[in-house]
Amino acid sequence: MRSVSDVSRHQRLKDNNDESVAPKEMLAELSADNQALTRYFRSAHETCEKYDDVATASLIEVWIDQTERRTWFLSEIVEGL
Repeated sequence: MRSVSDVSRHQRLKDNNDESVAPKEMLAELSADNQALTRYFRSAHETCEKYDDVATASLIEVWIDQTERRTWFLSEIVEGL
């Protein structure tokens, strides 16, 4: 990454700058973003395993657990609304 524009070209999760997002919509979008993030982490984890990078794979496992917990939490809230 060399610049802000370079970061934006590589961005996978898109920003939502809409000022009038309903709370339920916002939570559903956050849940979907966390599901996507989990998929990206799993892909990165596979790459680490392929190259025997145990240290990075271990970090990614923690991040996967965190995103899965957030996804569950957000999904439960959305279902309850």
